[in-house]
Amino acid sequence: MTIRELTVSLAASLQGLYPETEAAAIASLVLEQMLGLSPLQRRMKASEEVLPEIEQQILAIQHRLLQHEPVQYVLGIAHFMDMELEVTPATLIPRPETEELVQLIVQEQPARHTGLVLLDIGTGSGCIVLALCRALHPQRAIAVDISASALAVARRNADKYSCPIEFQQVDILQALPSGIAPHSLQVLVSNPPYVLENERPLMRRNVLDYEPATALFVPDHDPLLFYRRIAEVGREMLQTGGALYFEINEQYASALSSLLADLGYEAVAAVADIFGKDRMVRATWPGRRE
Repeated sequence: MTIRELTVSLAASLQGLYPETEAAAIASLVLEQMLGLSPLQRRMKASEEVLPEIEQQILAIQHRLLQHEPVQYVLGIAHFMDMELEVTPATLIPRPETEELVQLIVQEQPARHTGLVLLDIGTGSGCIVLALCRALHPQRAIAVDISASALAVARRNADKYSCPIEFQQVDILQALPSGIAPHSLQVLVSNPPYVLENERPLMRRNVLDYEPATALFVPDHDPLLFYRRIAEVGREMLQTGGALYFEINEQYASALSSLLADLGYEAVAAVADIFGKDRMVRATWPGRRE
């Protein structure tokens, strides 16, 4: 089969699981990755024959995709900002809204800090802290996660991009990261779990069956559990004028903003994504200590 024929065939097989445009995008990504082509090269070489052994590998990938396995896990890579990151079922797949969170931080925290220290809580694949390190060149970057398997992936991604990040295995609900002086952080960022348990029936199988539940779900009775705890950590660790950034479920924007104000944060603001949904909240620690 030619590259074009194989792309069309794969896309058609996936249309029962995904919308037509998404199925086509997945098929194109698979062909590009397996053949080592850019999107432009794939189109220019569309009439070329695919080697039989490569075709068999793509058919094996198709079988996995038809089991609802996310293409990022099948290929072992996800694109985030300008990086190609390793991902596994131990890590969440980076989303476009998380790119917007990074862009917000970079916009507000240009690489002008002397001795910038930042902390990423719940780092997963390391996508946030890696992107910030490449953009802001901090003096020190710390990233924590409860999962040893996720941290192993994040370390490999950091090694790939030569980013000197300190990784720690920490259950943030139970302990603080070690080796960070009180009131020394300029930036604290987190994309914590925020999907309610009762939302499971609404989720697509490619997320529910494969992505790590510990990185997704919070108890129905306490949806702000992680936000509250991380904001309390920020009170201990952020310096005067230090900034706190969260990715959020849009339905929590008002409640989280009120929570942060009650905890003493200032300049609390919900920030909309490109679709106009409040998917980020930012705040500043003014220096009131108890």
